[in-house]
Amino acid sequence: MNLIKVAAGVVNQTPLAWESNKRNIIGCIEEAKSQDISILCLPELCITGYGCEDMFYASGTCETALEMLQDIVEVTSGLIVSVGLPILINNRVYNAACLISNKQIRGFACKKNLANNGLHYETRWFQPWPDNQRTELTIGEFSYPVGDLIFEAGGVKIGFEICEDAWIANRPGRSLYLQGVDIILNPTASHFAFFKTQTRERLVQDGSRAFGVAYIYANLLGNEAGRAIFDGDAMVAQAGEMLVSGTRFSYRDFYLTPAVIDLDKVRLEQVQNRLTFSGTSQKVPFLYDFPPIKPIKQRFELEHWEAKGFQKEEEFARAIALALFDYLRKSRSSGWVISLSGGADSSAITGLCYLAIELGVSELGLEGFKQKLGHIKKIQDCQSVQELSKALITNIYQGTENSSNDTRYSASSLAESLNTTFYDININGLVETYKDLIQGAIGRNLSWETDDLALQNIQARVRAPSAWLLANINNALLLATSNRSEAAVGYATMDGDTSGSISPIAGIDKHFLRHWLRWLEHTGLDGQVKLPGLNAMNNLQPTAELRPLEAKQIDEEDLMPYDLLNAIETAAFRDKKSPKDCLELMELEFEGIYNKEKLVMSIDRFFRLWSRNQWKRERYAPSFHVDDRNLDPRSWLRFPILSGGFEKELADMHDYANDSKGKQRRSRIGF
Repeated sequence: MNLIKVAAGVVNQTPLAWESNKRNIIGCIEEAKSQDISILCLPELCITGYGCEDMFYASGTCETALEMLQDIVEVTSGLIVSVGLPILINNRVYNAACLISNKQIRGFACKKNLANNGLHYETRWFQPWPDNQRTELTIGEFSYPVGDLIFEAGGVKIGFEICEDAWIANRPGRSLYLQGVDIILNPTASHFAFFKTQTRERLVQDGSRAFGVAYIYANLLGNEAGRAIFDGDAMVAQAGEMLVSGTRFSYRDFYLTPAVIDLDKVRLEQVQNRLTFSGTSQKVPFLYDFPPIKPIKQRFELEHWEAKGFQKEEEFARAIALALFDYLRKSRSSGWVISLSGGADSSAITGLCYLAIELGVSELGLEGFKQKLGHIKKIQDCQSVQELSKALITNIYQGTENSSNDTRYSASSLAESLNTTFYDININGLVETYKDLIQGAIGRNLSWETDDLALQNIQARVRAPSAWLLANINNALLLATSNRSEAAVGYATMDGDTSGSISPIAGIDKHFLRHWLRWLEHTGLDGQVKLPGLNAMNNLQPTAELRPLEAKQIDEEDLMPYDLLNAIETAAFRDKKSPKDCLELMELEFEGIYNKEKLVMSIDRFFRLWSRNQWKRERYAPSFHVDDRNLDPRSWLRFPILSGGFEKELADMHDYANDSKGKQRRSRIGF
């Protein structure tokens, strides 16, 4: 049999972190050697990191990437390796994959289709490589082929689809197929989003079937540059059969997803197909002796936690926990500080920080976890997850006369159950001091009848300096606690609950978050890791507690029901529907739950609040990306700070609603 052992290599990289990036790549190559791998595919732009942004313009970035490449070449004896990096040709930058074998560069395949939506802005920095074009790149005394290439190693033809290349209708794999390619390598930097792994699996499996090839897909891992999370998705398929897929959301620096492919089976697929051979790409032949390999049992299966019916809940927990850990590690901070109000948002973030510790220790072991956070001296003597939690997570509850015993208990019971460092302080005196200063300046007393919003906001803003002070004392990250539903309508106090270095849950809606917290209390990750300390919070009605207690302030009464808010936001700004269209969709979705008057009022309120609060979304701390409903204007959804506020569109909705009511009334009285 004609068998080859291959692998997709996953690495956790950081933009422009040259030495650590090179170390991870070399570690992956050495691991491949130890497993007798013949072909190793590493991710897109793994030498520089994917998220270098405008530093891709700097000539030094491409020059240093080539220096790192030459160091990597020296460790590639005995195998074929694909490594991603930017290259500069004729004063233009290209996203390339370099194929190396036996300590020699064989050439550079360049990306043809550039991602340019949402998080991706590749056309800003890179040029797409045109079909059927080739040139050469000189490195030192030698020149190497660049462009639309097929590599032939010992009679085995290897081609490339680089990330976005595989996501378009007319993908390059078709041309490679028509030229009899045996193996397609896909080095990728595909950001995490809920359920996206299922789409990737279809692309890989369908590509291997349609093109009659073995297909190797390798993705990046971790919070690489701040916003995007990479889940380390890696897989190998052949001739329509998924052979293996790797673990996701790992805390390791690198790992392999190996498989044994059967070239006879791949070629049989092509032999049985009658499409005419078409040769357009330049072939780059080189000698390589593939060692004899025995067949092995391979079975594609979901990870144990993916197979239990809670994929979104699991993905949210694992993605954000890994992102928090990587952000802590790469920023060289010494812990997290959360202003813990006892409500859902701050409780969720505290729980996610704890999960970062729990999951990290579970995979790396206690000593491995401490080693990865070696810059944090205070944790090096910790002997348990609980001790690490005490050292790394700081909570502060800041009550006023408007705070209830219920929220205080919710906060303290969660902190106690997770063994975080917990402080309970009263800031009522600070609030009164600010009130007295302004009352003296303006010559009148402030009251809830005339100054409701101002009195609510000062309480939220007074909490920020204490939290920042704790963060500074501890060299820690202050985590902002606002969610996406609040961002949509501006139900957040700037420089209050929006204060922080990062905003971990600003990409997730409140409706899902409340469900997730109940799931985490009762079901938990993989059915094993549960947080029973969430019980008190899960039995509270969400409230800002910024009005007097007798007002019985409830968030959903201030705004609208969170399920309705989320549905309107999705229709309005993910799907770009008008207010009138939103009303028709909401009538369908919430039939028998909310009457038309409630729907009209809520849609009107949503669009007006959205329009006047874009300036808040512009100022939010960086958030983690989890789906295509993200509202971050710097990476996903742009909207003008000043606008017409949908006045015409809302008037059209009201006319439609009134006309509908008139028609119903006339039909009831016989007209």
